[in-house]
Amino acid sequence: MTQAQLHQLLSSQSKENDPKALFELRLATNASLIQQLFFSLYPEEIRQHHFQKLLKLLPKLFALRPNELKKQDLQRLKAGNWYQSEKMVGMQLYAEHFNKDLKGLQKKIPYLKELGINFLHMMPITTRPKGENDGGYAVNSYHKVDKRYGTKKDLLALTTEFRKQGIFLMLDFVVNHTSNEFSWAKKAMQGNKKYQGYYYTFEDDTIPLEFEKNLPEVFPETSPGSFTYVPEMEKWVMTVFNSYQWDLNYTNPEVFLEMLTNLVKLADMGVDVVRFDALAFLWKKIGTISQNLPEAHSLISLFRMCLQVVAPGTILLAEAIVAPTDIIKYFGQGPTKGNECEVAYNASLMALLWNSIATKKTSLLYKSLAHVPPKPKDCTWINYIRCHDDIGLGYENRLIEELGWNPAQHRKFLLDYYCQRLDWSPAKGLLFMYNPKTGDGRITGSAASLLGLEEGLAKENKALIDQSVSKIIMMHAIIMAFGGIPLIYAGDEIATLNDYSFRNDPSKKEDSRWVNRPMQDWQVVSKLDHDSLPSSQIFRRLQHLISIRTENPIFADHNDIELYHTGNEHILVFERSCQNEGLLVISNFDENPQVMETSWVKKLGYFAQGEPTDLISDTKIKINSGLLEIMPYQIIWLKRS
Repeated sequence: MTQAQLHQLLSSQSKENDPKALFELRLATNASLIQQLFFSLYPEEIRQHHFQKLLKLLPKLFALRPNELKKQDLQRLKAGNWYQSEKMVGMQLYAEHFNKDLKGLQKKIPYLKELGINFLHMMPITTRPKGENDGGYAVNSYHKVDKRYGTKKDLLALTTEFRKQGIFLMLDFVVNHTSNEFSWAKKAMQGNKKYQGYYYTFEDDTIPLEFEKNLPEVFPETSPGSFTYVPEMEKWVMTVFNSYQWDLNYTNPEVFLEMLTNLVKLADMGVDVVRFDALAFLWKKIGTISQNLPEAHSLISLFRMCLQVVAPGTILLAEAIVAPTDIIKYFGQGPTKGNECEVAYNASLMALLWNSIATKKTSLLYKSLAHVPPKPKDCTWINYIRCHDDIGLGYENRLIEELGWNPAQHRKFLLDYYCQRLDWSPAKGLLFMYNPKTGDGRITGSAASLLGLEEGLAKENKALIDQSVSKIIMMHAIIMAFGGIPLIYAGDEIATLNDYSFRNDPSKKEDSRWVNRPMQDWQVVSKLDHDSLPSSQIFRRLQHLISIRTENPIFADHNDIELYHTGNEHILVFERSCQNEGLLVISNFDENPQVMETSWVKKLGYFAQGEPTDLISDTKIKINSGLLEIMPYQIIWLKRS
């Protein structure tokens, strides 16, 4: 039994309705695990003193939590795993790109509800440096709202309205680093030894050079290396991402205590899901790549166990864009299984879907998914096809080789296909962080442009436009049905194309990810009743998919994905099942009609009562000579009762 399950059980059986009494009960049940995790991270000579500080801190943080949120915590504990519900459908957006600021976003709640969105990931809104700031991920504060978005009062008004409207909010917690303008960094630059100890700072480059022997470069083009010399304090500081982002030193327990306080204060503003940014990098050790280390997992679990005591209605999402077998570890393993993050990005599924679009084959998709260990029962995925970031090609070389492909050549093909290096490819993407030494690179671009709509519209090619619309719908229908929370990237619901205006902004022109960070086009939204437009077709069809999902409990995450091989390498089939119900999802990644043999489908019971109905098209599925024909980029949802 995980700690969350234990808290749910205690909350449901307790006669106490007193939040303080239940807090003390949660603290008692988590205390031994918190101590074990804390002691595993910190040396004996310092851990007891700081552990006592932690035990005193937790009640103080609980006392500051708003009463309305304390009541909501208890309601969620009694409700169980609310984040696994079929009702959950999300959108990721930049507030300033969506509708100017926080007040503007609040005005667009009816639009979100019309589409069917009830979960929102809003990109960073806190203060940041004026120039380069990594899209807000270089933080000057964890709680102060940048004036371009409004005020903290505006944020509290927004979260209050979200609660009334049944909308969940996810905000980022930039847990790995601060900006070089953060108050701690400023004090460090002024010579304050205490705050220099909050970061990895060194008198000379001897230790940094030892680290560099194993540290991979995150941004080799724009920020090579992982250390920056800071003249103001005549020291080197670790900057794994960018020179203006200083890595926090969690080997110092004071840093953990400060960051835990920042985390709880963020939750106290009405945040339902906290996105732990770059959490794979949290612990650094010479002689390693300083990613995915066991200590990082212990640290994340320690954050989770403390947050669960103080604010159990708030959960954590792992922003770990790592190898498939590593992603699963952020749910916890061994003694912390199910006690780390409740949610993680299904980055593997995202990257594999784009691979299947380019190759028109599902072989690597099947092989890779089969090698991902099952996740804990109480955890879930966020499934997505696009986000604010790039598309990485983190496939396992061994699995590519087992298909008879050369890993390096295969990645080169994908970069060529999506980044306008092949005349016949309809994709209009850009290359991101290409490393000529290794041949590694990543892909940027909006979903519509990557799937051929930009090319189709430019050439006024109706066949290509229709094909692109089908691809967009198929990709979204897969993430709607896969198991977890589907997350639509704002603008994809209206087929927004690449935004090339970033090239005219000195602070953005070197970062091609801005091509897929467009402004929401409300003029396009105003024309959604014009059914002939691709934007209208996509919005209405996504709206339809969301409606089907939220009305059918079979779409809830029951940890029940079953892959089926059809013998046709262009087709993907998986089943979701719960008790006596089932959902069979069939999709065709080829531009030509494909067929599959169906005797095994009948054995699963999908034809037990005659011809089944496809939930998406609301038409009967007919079998001819034992074969099912699937049209180009078609997706079918068959429900079995």
